This record gives sequence, structure tokens and C-alpha cells, in this order.
Amino acid sequence: MTKILFICLGNICRSTMAEFVMKHIAAKAGRERDFYIESAATSREQIGEDTHPGTKRKLTEQGVPFTKRKARQMTKADYDRFDYIIGMDDANIRNILRITGGDDEGKVYKLLDFAGQDRSIADPWYTGNFDETWDDVLEGCEALFERLAKGGRIK
Repeated sequence: MTKILFICLGNICRSTMAEFVMKHIAAKAGRERDFYIESAATSREQIGEDTHPGTKRKLTEQGVPFTKRKARQMTKADYDRFDYIIGMDDANIRNILRITGGDDEGKVYKLLDFAGQDRSIADPWYTGNFDETWDDVLEGCEALFERLAKGGRIK
């Protein structure tokens, strides 16, 4: 089983969107048992909060199921628990590396790395643009799933 942890600043917008999108992609492919997928935050700002209403609206609009959840902060122990730790932007990556103390095993990526793009996914908490975030998250998750479905590790 491949274990994936999606990370953003507050764990209510981008990382939760990626979590539910990736679960949906795996389920549609009949591969949900092959993956364990969660999301978390680098900050403590929204700990305990459910998914942002804008993310819920976008997921509903796209037919992606989601469940009630509580935002949590990533811990150093998550580095050992997960095979992939995937941030949404450069600041997330810096904070992930601060929390984990580094990336000796090569587990940390930005989501759009899998789509061959060296750029960040904009935070709709600030932009208000959940459509743009959806497009980027979907592109990244589809590319990640395709690469993992072809067999194994990325690096």
C-alpha cells in the first residue's frame, strides 16, 4: 500500500481538495485499497476545522465525494508513516522540511512536480479562486496517480 500525505498551510483548502480528489481517482480506477491518503497542515491556524466551504462546493460541483474531517498539523512522525509527502507550494515545502528535519529518503515533493511543472498551487483562502486551484490539484493528482499506477516509486 502506498501512503500519501498532502500538505498545505491550514489543511482546509488545497490539501483536503487533493486528498479527496486522489481518493476519488483511486476509487474510480478500482485501486482504493492500494492507497492510504490523508492531508495535514504546516501551521496550527485551522486545527480542528472542517474543510473550507469553497472546497466543499468545488468538490460537490465536480462529483467528488468528501467526508467531514478536522484539520491537523503535520508531525515529524508523519515522515516515517508516509511514502510521499506532497506540498502545494514552496512555503509548504520549507515548512515540511523544518518539521521533518530534512528529507533524507526523498519523500517530499510539490504536487505539480508530477505534472512536470515547477510551480505552486495558489491558495484559494487568499485568492478566492477555487476553480484555478481545482484545475491544478486535478492535474497534479492525475499525474501522480498515473505515475504510481505504472509501478512504484517516483525516485
